[in-house]
Amino acid sequence: MRKLIAACTAAVLLSGGAALAAAAVPAYITAAVATPTRPDTDRQRDPNRAPAEIMAFAGIKPGARVVDFWQGGGYFTRLFSAAVGPNGKVYAISPKELEARFGDRITQLIAKLNADPNTPNTTAALVPVAQFSTPEPVDVVFTMQNYHDLHAKFMEGTDVMVFNRAVYRALKPGGLYIVGDHAAAEGSPVTSSETLHRIDPAIVRREVEAAGFEYVGSLDVLRLASDPHTAKIFEEGQHDHTDRFILKFRKPRH
Repeated sequence: MRKLIAACTAAVLLSGGAALAAAAVPAYITAAVATPTRPDTDRQRDPNRAPAEIMAFAGIKPGARVVDFWQGGGYFTRLFSAAVGPNGKVYAISPKELEARFGDRITQLIAKLNADPNTPNTTAALVPVAQFSTPEPVDVVFTMQNYHDLHAKFMEGTDVMVFNRAVYRALKPGGLYIVGDHAAAEGSPVTSSETLHRIDPAIVRREVEAAGFEYVGSLDVLRLASDPHTAKIFEEGQHDHTDRFILKFRKPRH
């Protein structure tokens, strides 16, 4: 009970009272999740990823321009593609720095996303983090469970402020920046990104706001008060079963 109370208190303090209830899920998002061409491996992850609630929170809409940053295997990329529809556009952008770590695996993944006939409105690319940009102003930049890696050693000294300011420039006025990640314990140092592959959400908020963004609130559908925040996310049974936060930021309209 003490852990539960502490977790709830931390969430309220982090959000400044702006922990947001899950938004009503529009029919077009429900339809995107039900897309028959989605891989079975994606569908099996849905119960632990709350994709409909997250997309509604992120403001994904038909016709939108969306960036899925560090998209991994393309789980959210495929969902965004279906939700924005033929008049929308999805840019799946991964750090080019990953080539040194994963070699052909990452380049083959990018090629597979570009060749997928079920997502014709999607373009995937490898881009150095310091050169992050988009071909056009976008409505949403979304990153899930990888923001902490911007602080990791294998990212070759990435300047997180430079990246967040590039995201700011890429967005339309009023555009949204959504950051979801594995939570480290409250007050944890940024080195938790390296040791546990987690990050204190307060660090994310501080860094993103420093780039000029306005904090909107958090979505708590993936919060898990029973997580002791001490295990690496890659330990058996941990991935997709950790305490995960989702923060929403907005580029000012003026």
